[in-house]
Amino acid sequence: MTGHIRIVNDPVDLVPLLITFNNSCYKQVYDLLNRSWMTEEEIDEQLKDGDVGQCITILKKGNLIEEQWRMPEPGQRPVREFRATYNKFRANFQCNFADLSDLIYISVSNDENLRMMVEKIEGELENGNSSINDIARKFNVSPVFIKGLAKRIPHLDVKGQGLVLLDRSL
Repeated sequence: MTGHIRIVNDPVDLVPLLITFNNSCYKQVYDLLNRSWMTEEEIDEQLKDGDVGQCITILKKGNLIEEQWRMPEPGQRPVREFRATYNKFRANFQCNFADLSDLIYISVSNDENLRMMVEKIEGELENGNSSINDIARKFNVSPVFIKGLAKRIPHLDVKGQGLVLLDRSL
């Protein structure tokens, strides 16, 4: 895995990184996966608390881990295993301080206002409005703020210029 560098060209991609390294459970999962390939069950055995499935979802959204199928013993079912993809980091972007402050706030805050904003955004998505720009205008925030929230919330994602709700069972 030597030499794999995570190049961040969009400041929104900082959100999963900051979330990962600001949460002890996510960091522990990342550290385990940085050492070797592991299944979700093997990770769960190593950690005594925490939602490993949610950790893996956030790490996948940040493109911090890769996955493959592990060949099973005869008569067993194949299982997915994961490992960390990168061991170096490089930032290559420019943004204004307003956007940067929004992204850092979204990444490290547990503010109740963020949860209420996510609920409003989910309501918009359920009503058929998936445009990032339209949602940002409606709630008087920047499109970067909306994209940052989508990167933080495991069941939201950015697709092109819109938001999508992901299947919560993944």
